[in-house]
Amino acid sequence: MTPYPRPHFDRSHAWASLNGEWDFRADTDAEWGRITVPYAWETPASGVARHWVSLAWYRRTVTVPAAFTERVILHFGAVHHEATVWVNGVEVVRHAGGYTPFEADITDALVPGEQEIVVRVHAPLDKRDIAHGKQRSVPRDDFDGVCFTPSSGIWQSVWLEGRPAAHISALRLRPNETLDGIEVEALASDGTLRLSLRGGGVLEVPVVDGVARASLPVAEPLHWSPENPRLYYVDAELSSGDRVTAYTGLRRIEAVGEELYLNGRRFFVRGVLDQGYWPLTGITPPSDEALVADIEAAAAAGYNLVRKHLKLEDPRFYHLCDTMGMLVWAEPAATGRFSAESVAAFEAQIAPMVELHGNAPSIVIWGLYNEEWGLDWDIPGDPLKAEAAVRSYDLLKALDASRPVVENSGWAHVKTDLLDWHYYDESPSAWARNVADLMNGVRDDFPVKLGPDFVVRKVLAVEPLAGVPNLNSEYGGGFTCVERAWHLRWQTQELRRYDRLAGYVYTELYDIEHESAGLLDFERRAKDLAGVRPAEVNAVTTLVVDVVPVGPARDLLTESRNFTIPVHVSHHGPEPVDGVIHTAWTGLLAPTPVDGSWTEGPAASAKPFVLGSAVPVEAELPAGWPAGRLHLALVSGGTVIARTALDVSTHTAPIIGDDHPL
Repeated sequence: MTPYPRPHFDRSHAWASLNGEWDFRADTDAEWGRITVPYAWETPASGVARHWVSLAWYRRTVTVPAAFTERVILHFGAVHHEATVWVNGVEVVRHAGGYTPFEADITDALVPGEQEIVVRVHAPLDKRDIAHGKQRSVPRDDFDGVCFTPSSGIWQSVWLEGRPAAHISALRLRPNETLDGIEVEALASDGTLRLSLRGGGVLEVPVVDGVARASLPVAEPLHWSPENPRLYYVDAELSSGDRVTAYTGLRRIEAVGEELYLNGRRFFVRGVLDQGYWPLTGITPPSDEALVADIEAAAAAGYNLVRKHLKLEDPRFYHLCDTMGMLVWAEPAATGRFSAESVAAFEAQIAPMVELHGNAPSIVIWGLYNEEWGLDWDIPGDPLKAEAAVRSYDLLKALDASRPVVENSGWAHVKTDLLDWHYYDESPSAWARNVADLMNGVRDDFPVKLGPDFVVRKVLAVEPLAGVPNLNSEYGGGFTCVERAWHLRWQTQELRRYDRLAGYVYTELYDIEHESAGLLDFERRAKDLAGVRPAEVNAVTTLVVDVVPVGPARDLLTESRNFTIPVHVSHHGPEPVDGVIHTAWTGLLAPTPVDGSWTEGPAASAKPFVLGSAVPVEAELPAGWPAGRLHLALVSGGTVIARTALDVSTHTAPIIGDDHPL
């Protein structure tokens, strides 16, 4: 059964899905064929798999349910890019914007019996002036090397709803400042609005000039958090008889100086990039089960946040994150170059994004531009481009001041609530050095490779921005999956070294087409990570080792079988931790041993968000071993609370290519 497509504004008592088989014809075709909606026409799931079609038509007949006795509304979740819709030959709506919903009241176009719906879709090959995220464009974007197959046409659900002429058009819910009530703002036809908090009280408020506002107190409130994703549902009924349901959670996210707080408790972002692509269905999620599997995979890898990258995702994704306790960084699709048209197209997504997803407690960060995409990589050099970034920030904050906003993720900030940066580096020594310089304030720029032979130094901000949380929101390295896992371990360790850091976002959860940066492959299958367990890397408590590794299987080169390494505890829980470090040996690149001999070592401890002091751990390669993996575990009260590992070799030959050009 098709789930209702808009769970944050639920009118599922009066709807009918139109997903399924439609007639389809590219503009150059002589005959009609068939297509499965809602899958882009490039995808195998559509049954069409046509590429570089810029204009196409959809057609089907429908019967309006007899229960829809007043107004009949035709809804489209998202159509890329420009759609014109006719019902029985009458044009009912035009819409531009491939990631935002639209609707049409088709009542006056209806005829007795069956209704014919025709949709004309224009999906420009040249996407540079429109919002298209990571869909490939011809001519190409500057960032084409990290773009994927286009996704054209109807790619989210299509459905009918019945409602009275006097109806509710929006139901906005936000937790109040004290997290013991819900602030309600409803847009509706004039009349009386009855608001019922499930399990709580009932209020009746007048709708004046199309708006009704109220505060719903919550008795014995429970806060929404990843550990306890408690939701509160509000039923709204207008005096006309129209009724909808929405929900939210009692949750507060705020920046206090350089620190982030969730519900008044210091919070560290452990995030992963999720670009929302699937092998057979493109940008359309195959099912709720597929979305759940991705969220569960992120959580199993130790992440508490998903950055849904350059895409307004299907609303059911945010709903599932709400119910499962996964935090979300949400952001709209990017444009491809700077122009008046592209800026307008980008900004046109902001209000629909907040309207559609603003109730979701899972969303704790709003993103906007990414790495100056659509701004020609030139905010520092062009005041008009800096102005565009500032204006997008101001537009979003005017709509929702309850969440941090990032106006240009990655670098060259001009006005932001979070000072985030994207830094990719294949050299662990350069990575450690540059991260240290950024965290210690030695400098405020870092190397960025914009092309095969084009490296520039990007500044964190055009003008110094002090006193805001600092976090890395893209990182990772390595070509093979073994190298990726190795970089995950060591680069994340360096980020955990610095107490002032507010979090990180690893690139990425799964591969996409030619991009092999994922912890999983494109089909979401596990990769060979050479014994690295992401859940241990991203745990609340981890171990930080004072070693600059050389390369995979050669973390530490030692002249002697006996050596000492300094080890710290990094801990982001609410209470201090202490324990004893244990060690064990296996072969190189091996997973943590289930059995075997563990050697008890020194005690170690850490306070919350303060890196513990270095503790010397003595170790000795087993007799006759030229190399091996040293496993380290912090044991507290008989339970392992942190792990890491170190590949040790007595071979001192340098690794070819370890010199770093930056």
